[in-house]
Amino acid sequence: MLGEIDKPTAGPGQVLVRIKASGVNPLDTKIRAGKAAHAQRTLPAVLGLDLAGVVEEVGPGVHDFAPGDEVFGMTGGVGDVQGSLAEYAAVDARLIARKPAALTMREAAALPLVVITAWEGLVDRAGVHAGQKVLIHGGAGGIGHVAVQIARARGAEVFATASPSRLKVVESLGAVPIDYTSTTVEEYVAEHTGGEGFDIVFDTVGGSVLDASFTAVRTYTGHVVSALGWGTHSIAPLSFRGATYSGVFTLLPLLTGRGREHHGEIMREAAALAEAGSLTPLLDSGHFTLDDVAAAHAAIENGTAQGKVVIEVS
Repeated sequence: MLGEIDKPTAGPGQVLVRIKASGVNPLDTKIRAGKAAHAQRTLPAVLGLDLAGVVEEVGPGVHDFAPGDEVFGMTGGVGDVQGSLAEYAAVDARLIARKPAALTMREAAALPLVVITAWEGLVDRAGVHAGQKVLIHGGAGGIGHVAVQIARARGAEVFATASPSRLKVVESLGAVPIDYTSTTVEEYVAEHTGGEGFDIVFDTVGGSVLDASFTAVRTYTGHVVSALGWGTHSIAPLSFRGATYSGVFTLLPLLTGRGREHHGEIMREAAALAEAGSLTPLLDSGHFTLDDVAAAHAAIENGTAQGKVVIEVS
């Protein structure tokens, strides 16, 4: 529902951003439906986690940005922080970075949550590096397609599971595609690792896919990361391999205020990758405005979106 709110002003440590585009994530649809208690959002509220836009004013204590700067970041939409489905937002300057010139506003708005999640999993938790074999579950999805690109940019050999209709997408990103509907875990571990297992397995799906990850990881040195490790799982297969596990909860800095500087650092890393041609988001072909938010959310909920959905604000 469209409505009028007061135009915010930039407080200490904040910048006022004139929003050009707002990236849509599955979490937005869950919050809208009242199903995401972990987001700590009370409705009605301005939703939208990701934005790209132009700095209009800077608050006291901000020295890294100036009016006119094009920026992007994951800046709100959870807890008590205003989201990006608005013309303006006053955002914590620690959360944003300058938008890479190589990306449009739509492309930049598609990246923040997924790139932060992928970076925290692959780089911060698993320490991905050259010479490793990395398996990304859901390699054509929002987090997955970015994770493939980050792992490749850091020199890893990347494999990714996908449904039959999305295997070509995975291959176009530079990963070895694995059809999870016709190949068992044992079969693809044998084929691609000689039965040893993958050095890193990144689960972006949760549920039974996380269980499969525990059986696909390399003995002793392997590491499993999940962005959706919220269920009840047996860790016996992981323990029997002497491997390790990490969970990623990307919302923590927004909800707690701790670690926000690191999100800004990740956005700067993402900008550098984009400028180097190593990171490009896959966008859904639909064009949505603030009048079409319900339709944009529906595209995610009913599975018709083929890539990241973005709402053009102005």
